[in-house]
Amino acid sequence: MLAEVLPGDKAKKVAELQANGEVVAMVGDGINDAPALAQADVGIALGTGADVALEAADLTLIRDDLDLIPAAIKLSRQMMRIIRQNLFWAFCYNVVAIPLAALGFLSPALAALAMAMSSVSVVTNSLRLRKFGK
Repeated sequence: MLAEVLPGDKAKKVAELQANGEVVAMVGDGINDAPALAQADVGIALGTGADVALEAADLTLIRDDLDLIPAAIKLSRQMMRIIRQNLFWAFCYNVVAIPLAALGFLSPALAALAMAMSSVSVVTNSLRLRKFGK
């Protein structure tokens, strides 16, 4: 963890850490943070920061509360988990249903219903994120 780095050295320090094989997250809110936010693997801007910092960041915290960072990381991990689940089930559906429909074992109406149910299951699975943090 680095703090109180000179404005001109921030992006260089991030690049040095990355060159050593580190995955770097940078938190900043000012104009001088924008190059380092863009360079970092994950740039996190504070919501009341400069517009250029908000643009350069991958993630923007609405409030200037650094305690939100662990929750944001947890949320992103949960989101990626759900995306992978949705892709897995959609892939399974397509592997099974498309050949059955192409070979005539599945009527077009039933295939359309199955496709709609596949979409409903993806949306329903994604809605689990609404319960995050509760």
